[in-house]
Amino acid sequence: MAITNKISPKIASSEGAFAVIKTGAKQYRVSEGLIISMEILKGEHAVGEKVEFTDVLLKDNGTETVVGAPMITGAKVVGEIVEIGRSPKVVGMRYKQKSRSRSMKFGHRQPFFKVKIVSVA
Repeated sequence: MAITNKISPKIASSEGAFAVIKTGAKQYRVSEGLIISMEILKGEHAVGEKVEFTDVLLKDNGTETVVGAPMITGAKVVGEIVEIGRSPKVVGMRYKQKSRSRSMKFGHRQPFFKVKIVSVA
């Protein structure tokens, strides 16, 4: 079930339509033309491929806001993968006080996708 609210023109966003989508364990506020960096998506993907996000939590067109409970049925956001890469290495060290022992550095590089939002529907 979706809840619909009318927003006064003063409060309405000047950007136009936007949505809040859920992918993985994170939520992103997206609008058309925006490039966002997000965690890796399930499955095999290539640069230039279209991706569809169906977990839309909130949708706003500037005058009317629709809030899902928990998701909006029939709503979707389409994006195009611009870049697939890995972020800089996160480095950590272990140190035990009083014994002056230091262990080797450890870390990892988190993979990411850069997605350009094509449409909010």
